[in-house]
Amino acid sequence: MQRDNAELLNQILEDGLITPLFQPIYDLTSGHTYGYEALSRGPEGTELHRPDVLFPFAQAQGRLHELELLCRARAISRFVELQLPGQLFLNVSASLLSSPDHQKGMTLSILNELGISQSNIVIELSEQHPYDQNGLTHQSVEHYREMGFQVAIDDLGAGYSGLRLWSEVRPNIVKLDKHFIEGIDRDEVKREFVRSIINIAQRLRCSLVAEGIERQQELDQLLELGVRYGQGFYLHYPSAQPDTAPNDYLINQASQRRRFHAEHGETVQTLCQQSIYVDSTRPLSDVAQLFKHNKDIFALPVLKHGKPIGLIRRHALHELFSTPYGRALYENKPALAVTSTDVLIVESTISLASVSTMFTEQETDLLNNEILIVRDGLYLGIGHLKDLLKRITELKIQNATYSNPLTLLPGNVPINHEINRRLLAEHDFYVAYFDLNNFKPFNDYYGYAKGDAIIQLLGSILRSVVTPDFNFIGHVGGDDFVVIFNDDNWCQQCQAILDRFAHEVVQFYAPAELEAGGIWTKGRDGEYQLFDILSLAVGVVNPNPKVCDSHHFVAELAAQAKKSAKERGGNRIYQQPYQYHYEEDESDQRNRCCG
Repeated sequence: MQRDNAELLNQILEDGLITPLFQPIYDLTSGHTYGYEALSRGPEGTELHRPDVLFPFAQAQGRLHELELLCRARAISRFVELQLPGQLFLNVSASLLSSPDHQKGMTLSILNELGISQSNIVIELSEQHPYDQNGLTHQSVEHYREMGFQVAIDDLGAGYSGLRLWSEVRPNIVKLDKHFIEGIDRDEVKREFVRSIINIAQRLRCSLVAEGIERQQELDQLLELGVRYGQGFYLHYPSAQPDTAPNDYLINQASQRRRFHAEHGETVQTLCQQSIYVDSTRPLSDVAQLFKHNKDIFALPVLKHGKPIGLIRRHALHELFSTPYGRALYENKPALAVTSTDVLIVESTISLASVSTMFTEQETDLLNNEILIVRDGLYLGIGHLKDLLKRITELKIQNATYSNPLTLLPGNVPINHEINRRLLAEHDFYVAYFDLNNFKPFNDYYGYAKGDAIIQLLGSILRSVVTPDFNFIGHVGGDDFVVIFNDDNWCQQCQAILDRFAHEVVQFYAPAELEAGGIWTKGRDGEYQLFDILSLAVGVVNPNPKVCDSHHFVAELAAQAKKSAKERGGNRIYQQPYQYHYEEDESDQRNRCCG
């Protein structure tokens, strides 16, 4: 068998019998593809098909470097052939870089031949391979960087030298090992590790990619922590012809965040201040006089036909006029001649969160303090970065105060505000009140940590099932959640939530308890009894804005509907019929009820 595999390996290397697979790496904040990690497979139906067999065998045969060079060439060629967007991540053994078999310039030669820029290539160094002590590998890494390649550390956390490697190589990208991702939604220690790594990456201006995302709850937790990029089976399996379309779930989450900021966040208009400005045709001598007579102004907006096109900054004009013959040469030229366009120009309706994102995505050397605010393209006023940061900090404190700390979903104040807003606008909407059956016995029996995990599970399911456009998810407290639906298919979404919960909650029980159908523990009367597997009661009301004068009325109706759903037991949806809604008769109301 050893001889057969050796002959097969020789055939693979001679005939190039490697199939490249590509796994998408997504921008978790937008859903779009950031790049692809190239993976390799041997001939299908052979012992050397799987990489965990192929590469160790090649290493044992002393031919690992030949195999890696072949895989790299095949991956680049196929990447170009498929016209895949974004970055191509290539796995490279650290020891390969200092090997005498390593052909310097080979990768660049392939890229030039295929017409792809080296800036699109990321060289992944795995921490699982030894990092040479003689410095040769470090020199090789610098060689790649100088040629324009990006460098990434793969599997950070899989070994013991990761932080040292990070500090020495100073990579552009760090890929976080799947160990820290698996079960992160249920493990506070892992969350703390990831928070620390995020902070380090931000300070070092290094991108962070989470590997091994296999469950939606893990993805939701990474989004809450602020991880920007990710890959894993939950998002997309490795494929010979990978999908290039954005990820639907991530797109929906991004849409929900934008809608929340649009409806509940402040717009950039709150930063708007009146300011003097100059027309693009005005001579620079007049601009200099304006700066002279307005000592507190450091930048003047430049307008053309009422629309801002940029800024003239005091220090730039002063430096220009201070040069020999500078004033004589430029004082009669129009303002347009020295206008800087490195400035944000935004509509007054843009949210503060969106403007903050625009600033963070700017190149560091182009980062400026001013924001020119327009309405329908016409100049309205000027804002400043320091005011933006101050207001966002205030809003974060306010949101943290109003959000549930366990799920980070909006709490009672935002829920009540949303209901009142819809009543005032006379919208036709539904309020679904979610409550767990038998939660207290479960919490007492298993402990608060597991009880919190159940609550987080429900919050995660709500976020994933409820379509983000025009709907609202809130966490009242404990095991009580509220969803405000604008969608006509609210009932189908509620049923999908029940189905998901029933399917996933069983993982929290021991096999013996699942077989018994629940847990034996003390009830409120102090007697032992069997409490069924956790289920979910949903009470739904469709308030009439002409009758309900506030969220208090709606909350009372929703509580009644939830009580009726709980009385029926099990995973149940119950819509509360009442005589106040739009002249429907009782039979019509019964027909609208899901449960």
